Order: sequence, then C-alpha cells, then structure tokens
Amino acid sequence: MTSATVPLLDDDTIPFGEEDEMQDPGALKKYTHPYVTFFHLFFRGTAIVLYMFCDLLSESFITSFVFVVLFLSADFWTVKNITGRLLVGLRWWNYVNDEGVSHWVYEAKKGKINKHEARIFWLGLTLCPIFWGLFFIIDLFGLKFKWLLLVMIALALNCANLYGYIKCNFGANKDLNTAASNFVKTQIFKNAMDIITKPAPQPSTVQPTGVV
Repeated sequence: MTSATVPLLDDDTIPFGEEDEMQDPGALKKYTHPYVTFFHLFFRGTAIVLYMFCDLLSESFITSFVFVVLFLSADFWTVKNITGRLLVGLRWWNYVNDEGVSHWVYEAKKGKINKHEARIFWLGLTLCPIFWGLFFIIDLFGLKFKWLLLVMIALALNCANLYGYIKCNFGANKDLNTAASNFVKTQIFKNAMDIITKPAPQPSTVQPTGVV
C-alpha cells in the first residue's frame, strides 16, 4: 500500500477545505462547530463509561459487548469522516485503483483552525486510547479474557484514527524530508559513479615534426 494524493470522486458534497467558506465570516465564536465537538467526545466517552459500569447496567456479557462495540463503531466513523475534517482540517481515506492496488491518502487543509476545537479534538483522540490501554493491562493481569477481546477491538479502532490523523498532521513534512534526502543520496551516488567510470586521460601521441 502506498500514500498518494488524488482528486476526490465527483459528488455533490462540499469540497474538502471549503466548509468554513459556507459560514458567515463575521461570526466569530469560541466554538465554530459545537455539536460536532460534542459528538467527537460523546461516542468514545460513552463507550468507556459503558465498559466501566457494564456489570451494573446489565448482567449479560453479550448485551454489554454489543452496545460498547456499537458506540465504538459510531465513534470511529464520526471521527474519521466528520470531526477530523471540521475541527482540525484533516482527513485520511483509502481507495483502490484500477490495478487493484490499495492507496492511503492523507490530507491537510491550509487555513485557520479554531484552537479550542483543535485542543478538544487532540485531547479526545489521545486520551481515550490511554484509558483503553489501562483496561487492557487490568484485564490481562486479571485473566478476564472475554473482556480483553472487547478492549482489543477498542484499541484497534481508536489507534487507527490516532495514527491516521498523526500521519495527516506530520506526514507531509516527513515525505518532503524523505524526498530531499533521497535526492541528495542519489546525486552523491551518481557523482561517485561518474568519477569511477570516467576514462583516464590518454597520453598525447603527437610526434614532433622537427620544424623550428
């Protein structure tokens, strides 16, 4: 799988990075997207709360498992497709080309980002995997293997979004640095090969004519 930058498919949605242009430019608020900010924390927070108090809410493991997975899935979809795009101007996605090769695309919008929403976004994105990591350690040493499966699903979904957005935020600079480094290495190698393969100068074969 490779990273690539490709144009989006034709559809009727608002182009990526132009959502703020549809709003009133004079409406300066502390939270530009209050409902989006709320749901960024609601689904993942509810999944953690349900997991912590599932024994009090239901005696059925299957019921608790299903509800937690539903909230985890809703959180994964919301964060990947909505909150990251609106709150911090980042988006990651995948497509398969005509040859069947899977490409991962990481995009970052150039523009002003609401710092309050961005802070909440990154706090929610980083703190929740820490909670699930603690639950993993507790269940592992407590030999609660059936709950361990649920925690591993939560870690996989949370860490996938975390990795994707870190790649969006820092991947572009890394790719540029890698490209520059590869160019320098290529030039050094090329110059070294030119020196090695360059033919040695031949001695002059001109004979003196004897004419003064």
